[in-house]
Amino acid sequence: MTFSATDIAALQTTLTARWHEVPPTAGGEGFAALVQQNHLRNFQLWHEEDIARRNDLGFEAVYRAKRNIDRFNQERNNFIEAMDQAIVTAHQPLPTNAPRNSETPGMMIDRLSILALKEFHMHEETVRPDAPAQHRATCGEKLARIRVQRGDLVTCLAEFLADLRAGRRTFSVYFQFKMYNDPALNPQLYRHAAK
Repeated sequence: MTFSATDIAALQTTLTARWHEVPPTAGGEGFAALVQQNHLRNFQLWHEEDIARRNDLGFEAVYRAKRNIDRFNQERNNFIEAMDQAIVTAHQPLPTNAPRNSETPGMMIDRLSILALKEFHMHEETVRPDAPAQHRATCGEKLARIRVQRGDLVTCLAEFLADLRAGRRTFSVYFQFKMYNDPALNPQLYRHAAK
């Protein structure tokens, strides 16, 4: 894996800003492509979640948003697993007797993605011209905390990847098995399927 934790966070920041100006598309090659695909799903999820909370669009719009949320969330988890698998492949053999991390690098990268979106949108609130000064000030405080949290997570990911390369820590690829999206595993779907 050639991308550092800092590179990943910077890419997510850049893409978040760009995608608010132009239609979002993911590109890149290798691991960067997986990072971008995961971030794109979080970007799409963020905006569908906003739509789903509107009361003025009617049932159909909320229904479509919920379906999109389910799809994007499944795809987001698939890319977390793909990032983890790529890291395992790149660092073979993984140490077997090293302490095991419960959170995987893919999970950490996914959290960085969400924090990039929070940072962008919280910053928007700090400069929103129609918002009261107190709202902007409160959002400024929240933005500062988000930036600290994101910086800490970048450091944690960098340390974990360094420990992984040095054989001091390891992890397992975990599969989320999102049952609600699977018609064979969701009882609401298989019990009420059209007969």
